[in-house]
Amino acid sequence: GGLDHVFASGKNVNILVMDTEVYSNTGGQQSKATPIGASAKFATAGKTLPKKDLGMMAMAYEDVYVANVAFGSKDVQTTRALQDAVSWPGVSLVVAYSHCIAHGYDLAHGLDQQKLAVDAGYWPLYRWDPRKLGTNESPLTLDSKEPTGSLYDFMKGEARFQMVERADPERYMGLVGSAEANIRRRFAMLRRFAGLPDATPPAKKDAAE
Repeated sequence: GGLDHVFASGKNVNILVMDTEVYSNTGGQQSKATPIGASAKFATAGKTLPKKDLGMMAMAYEDVYVANVAFGSKDVQTTRALQDAVSWPGVSLVVAYSHCIAHGYDLAHGLDQQKLAVDAGYWPLYRWDPRKLGTNESPLTLDSKEPTGSLYDFMKGEARFQMVERADPERYMGLVGSAEANIRRRFAMLRRFAGLPDATPPAKKDAAE
């Protein structure tokens, strides 16, 4: 709610959100930023609904600079986004994927896990620049490629997902499927906003093969 007031202010304010997807400062409880399939304090069964998309909410204002970044995946894109945000005279929001002890793995591997998140499409990289509105360029630049990594492989590296799978493997695989479907929808929407053609579906094999 407080961020929404800032988005609407039109003031020259730069905001950096370190998104750990849980309430890290108070023990790692579930929040609206918690992703599908993740377990959190006081909510151990695994979240069934998609997380709130703060970047999309900010883009709805059109005059807010917005970027989604992950330093461990593409540090140059992170630097460029921060430079763009500072140079924009209005409100700017940079949302950074941030590993956290509540994710349940050795944080020495945090940057590697960030890269897996981007490769799997779990955390798309993009920049929304209001300066391009009304020009021949799309205001949205999609900085990550079509997902190529395995979402399951990304999730199995974190205890917040592992404990849900151990408790009920069949239900967990259903949650992974829901998360994959949500990723596909989100990526398709970002491609459309960026003015890119729809991804070509894989060719079907002939039944005789």
